[in-house]
Amino acid sequence: MDGAAPDQEHRFPCDNCGADFRFDPVAGQLSCDHCGNTGHMTNGGAVHAIKELDFRTALQAELPNADIEEMRVSKCPNCAAQVEFEPDVHAAECPFCATPVVTDTGTHRHIKPRGLLPFAMNEDAARTAMTDWLGGLWFAPSGLQSYARKGRKMQGIYVPYWTFDANTKSNYTGERGIIYYETQTVMRDGKRTQVQVAKTRWSRAAGRVARFFDDVLVLASTSLPKKFTDALEPWDLSAMEPYSPAYLAGFRAEGYSIELEDGFSEARARMDAQIARDVKFDIGGDRQRIHDIQTQINRVTFKHVLLPVWLAAYKYRGNTYRFVVNGRTGRVQGERPYSALKITIAVILGACVAGAVGFALAMNQ
Repeated sequence: MDGAAPDQEHRFPCDNCGADFRFDPVAGQLSCDHCGNTGHMTNGGAVHAIKELDFRTALQAELPNADIEEMRVSKCPNCAAQVEFEPDVHAAECPFCATPVVTDTGTHRHIKPRGLLPFAMNEDAARTAMTDWLGGLWFAPSGLQSYARKGRKMQGIYVPYWTFDANTKSNYTGERGIIYYETQTVMRDGKRTQVQVAKTRWSRAAGRVARFFDDVLVLASTSLPKKFTDALEPWDLSAMEPYSPAYLAGFRAEGYSIELEDGFSEARARMDAQIARDVKFDIGGDRQRIHDIQTQINRVTFKHVLLPVWLAAYKYRGNTYRFVVNGRTGRVQGERPYSALKITIAVILGACVAGAVGFALAMNQ
């Protein structure tokens, strides 16, 4: 597919006035901001199975051309986000860190998204969630909260993830520990005292556990701190829709920057941690020791999916603050801002209170 033309730009013109439709998260349909006309989603709300792709086939670069696309994306020089821009946009700010970006005219070959979670809340609701979150933070600058409430538009971004399915069977060896108690005599305060001392009796253990992993979710981007995106979980993956460009109308999509094989390495680490918990449960007893686990993994499949995030990046008094809002649940995470003035006032008030308490105690004595 090298040298092929990029996929045609997806536009959804209003059949009434010709302006572009956008996806309305509240109504769950296409909407025209110019004339108020509405349009139905192309999938009509029908339930479709989301196709899984074979992991080994993808690693060998043997996926069918139908599962590959070429995207026009620009890479931010600061945070390395790969964001898709409209063809007529030549300069913009990175929505992840507010860094000026000169848009790229080249294309990037990517595995197509197979599914997405549509936005379920609009910008107003996301901004309210963000400012409420800021208002609940101790020592946050009041000016930042006010600036965020009245500030620039938030960006609706579809963030890339991988999901992995796998069937595993694991043989293990270890030890099972049973706690018992022995009576021992010890000296306390110059007297002999009998106490119960816990001991562990260990015995060998071996066995086999099996588990099918479904939709192990791995972030496929490095543009946001992982602690932010982890804090947005859980995602209601059962509500995922088959990918349709109509859901992206009026939003941006980030291209993945973590390749498939690296994404699976993280997924495998999560699987191994769960398998270790399964082994401990299977060993039983009061305590467990694991000596060795040998896992056979097969039927590995994956999907490239997009999850909705409202994003704000503000430059305030020389610092950049980033805030992300789960586009489904309204859960918020971001940089923790501090107000030096509020902290100073709190320290002074604390010292005054401590001094008053000390004075009162001294007078009572």
